[in-house]
Amino acid sequence: MPKQRAQPVLKVVGEDDLPTSTKERIIDAAFATLKDEGFAGTSARAIARRGEFNQALIFYHFGTLNDLLLATLDKTSADRMSRYRDSMGKATSVDDKIQTATRLYREDLGSGHITVISEMVAGSLARPDLGPEVVARMEPWIAFTEGVISDLITGSIFEAAVNARTLAFAVVALYLGVDLLSHLDQDKSRAEGLFQMAGAMGPFLAPMFGND
Repeated sequence: MPKQRAQPVLKVVGEDDLPTSTKERIIDAAFATLKDEGFAGTSARAIARRGEFNQALIFYHFGTLNDLLLATLDKTSADRMSRYRDSMGKATSVDDKIQTATRLYREDLGSGHITVISEMVAGSLARPDLGPEVVARMEPWIAFTEGVISDLITGSIFEAAVNARTLAFAVVALYLGVDLLSHLDQDKSRAEGLFQMAGAMGPFLAPMFGND
């Protein structure tokens, strides 16, 4: 049964005069607050203070704080998914894909996307109402990764042995795990080391994928 969203109970004076970008402004403030203050510090008051608007707008537009945080996760994920689809679609060889994935990861890091995901994952661990919603939002990434892997192994020696769906789940889980640990200990060097190792292996893997 679909989750019943809380209905807004506040009517803000002058709401009809606000620009249509108000929801985007609120989401941007929520993103910045999650990135800088963490999940624990991301209250309605903190978001409103960051965006310089009345916190009643949050409940008017989104119903609950949880719904705003999920909308923020949706927005950053949609933006990054568009970037991933475009970039990975242009990478033809396994070496190209590894280099592209490395560049995209660094973009995720620089933009704060990784931090926001990490905070949402970490914060939802103790929130049974929020956890399933966050998990569900990882499914498009698993499906996307499955498609990339399927394209890569088709016609290769790995095609019959590798289950693209299972490997895609492992890749996404690794990405989230590395992000979470790197975020917690503020050490990005180990994630960079993984990509450097993968990059060094690219030229040796290429013949196995028919990229020689």
